[in-house]
Amino acid sequence: MFRQWSKGAALACALWFATATPAQQAAPQSPAELYGDLFAAVQMQRLFPDGKTFVDAVPKRDPKAIVAAYSQARPNGKEALRRFVLDNFTVPGVNDHGPSDVRAHVRRLWPTLVRQPEPVPPGSSALPMPEPYVVPGGRFREMYYWDSYFTMVGLAVDGQQPLVESMLADFTDTIERYGHIPNGMRTYYLSRSQPPFYALMLDLSKSEDPALARRRLAALRREHDFWMKGTSCLDRTGVCARVVRMPDGSLLNRYWDDKDTPRDESYAEDVATARASGRPAGEVYRHLRAAAESGWDFSARWLPAPRTLATIRTADIVPVDLNSLMFAMEERIADRCRALADIACATDFAAQAKRRKAAIDRYLWVAREGRYADWDRIARKPTSVVSAATLYPLFVGAASPDQASAVAQTVSRVLLAPGGLRTTPVRTGQQWDAPNGWAPLQWVAIAGLDRYGQKDLAREISKRWMHTVALTYGETGKMLEKYDVEEHRAGGGGEYPTQDGFGWTNGIASAILERYPDLANAPAS
Repeated sequence: MFRQWSKGAALACALWFATATPAQQAAPQSPAELYGDLFAAVQMQRLFPDGKTFVDAVPKRDPKAIVAAYSQARPNGKEALRRFVLDNFTVPGVNDHGPSDVRAHVRRLWPTLVRQPEPVPPGSSALPMPEPYVVPGGRFREMYYWDSYFTMVGLAVDGQQPLVESMLADFTDTIERYGHIPNGMRTYYLSRSQPPFYALMLDLSKSEDPALARRRLAALRREHDFWMKGTSCLDRTGVCARVVRMPDGSLLNRYWDDKDTPRDESYAEDVATARASGRPAGEVYRHLRAAAESGWDFSARWLPAPRTLATIRTADIVPVDLNSLMFAMEERIADRCRALADIACATDFAAQAKRRKAAIDRYLWVAREGRYADWDRIARKPTSVVSAATLYPLFVGAASPDQASAVAQTVSRVLLAPGGLRTTPVRTGQQWDAPNGWAPLQWVAIAGLDRYGQKDLAREISKRWMHTVALTYGETGKMLEKYDVEEHRAGGGGEYPTQDGFGWTNGIASAILERYPDLANAPAS
C-alpha cells in the first residue's frame, strides 16, 4: 500500500513539474534574497531589536523599485536608514497602525480607566467620590483636576456622556466639601488646586435640570472665591495667597500652595532641591508646590536658571494660562447668573471679566514679539520664555483677531515641531520643556487657533500630533502621558518615568479625530 501511494505521489509530482510554468516552479525569494544589501544593512545595524521584525515587513511598492532607490540614495547612518525603511515598508509594531487604530484602542481603553465609588478605609490618603470617574492611568490612580477636563472632552465625543456627568458630580461635591477642587483626589493634595477648568467642564454637560444648574453655579462661585480670597489680605507687598495686585492696581492671579513643607508624594526630592538652593527651605517648598498647582511641574517658565530646579520661583510669576482660565470662569459665572435672572451677579462678574481682560492685555501681551507671556512681578516685566501657554487667551476667547494672528505666526516659527506643538523651545531636562509635547496643550492650541480662523495651523498641529501618537502606539501598543515631538517617540524628563494609560492623551486623540475625521486614514510612517 505504501509503495503504491509513493509511486502515485511520485507520478503526480513528475506530472506537475512537467506542466508547471517557470514562475510556478521557482521558489519565492526570501527577504535576504529580495533586498540584498538593504537587508544586510538593516539587520547588521540592528535597526529593529528583534531580527524577525524586518523580515515580516510588507513593501509599500515593487521590491525592485525599493532596491533601486536604496542603491541610489545609500542612506548614511542609522536614522537615515530607518527613515528610508519606514518610507518604503509597513513594519509590524512600528508603523502598521494609523490614527483609526488609535481611536478604536481608546474606545476599548475607557472602561479600564473607570473607577467606581468605594468606601475609603481609615488612614487611606484617598478622598471619597460619590460617582464613577476616570483616572489618568499608571501611577495616577485617583482623579486629577485639570487632566479630567481633557479626558471629558474625549468622553463626550466617544458617547460616554454619563461619565461626563458623573465626573461633574464628583467635582461639584468636592467643591462643596472642601471649598475648591484639589490637585488630585488625595488628602496630600488638599492644600493646592490645579488650573481651574471646572467652568469649562460645565460647558460639556447636557443636563437641563434647573436645580442642578443652581447647585453648579454656587459651586463655581465658591471656586472663584477660593482663587480670589487673597484679595482681603493684600498689603504693601502686593501679594497674598493666589492674588497679585498689578502696578496699576488691577488684580490678577498666581499659582500658590497653602503649605510650605515638602510635598508628601515627592518628599525626598523636595528636601534635596531645597538643600541645593542656598535659600530658606520653606520658600523653596512653596515654589515647588506652586509649580505642582500649575500642572507644569517643572518648566523653564518658573526657573531663572533653566537647568537648575533649585532656582525655582513659581509664586513670583503671574501666569497667562491661569488668568485666561479665570477670565473664562468670570464670563461663565456672569452668563449662568444671567440665565437664572440674577442680574446683580451677572453685572458684577461681567465687569470682573472685563477688568481682567484689560489687565491681560496690559501686562501679559507682548506686541513686539507677537505673544502672550507670563509676568515677573519681581522684575516687573514679561518673562522671556516663549511657551504653549501663549495660546490660552485664544482658547478662552480673550484675544483680538490681530493678537490671534500674531500668536499664530509666533507659534509656527517657534513652537511648531515635526511631531506637534513644543511646550517651550528650551531644553532643560524638565518634562514641561522641549522636546516634550503634551495632549492638553495641543488641544488648547487647536481649539484656540480654530476659534480665530487660523484653521490651517490648527489642522497642521493636529496632523503632526496624531502622527506622533499613532507612530508611538504602533511601536509600544500604548497611549502615553507625554511625547517627544522632535523625534516622534515617548517623552522623558521629570520626577518619574513616562506613564501609560493615559486619560488626557486618549481624550484629545478622540477629540482631534472627531474634528478631523480624514486624519484617521493617515498611516503612521
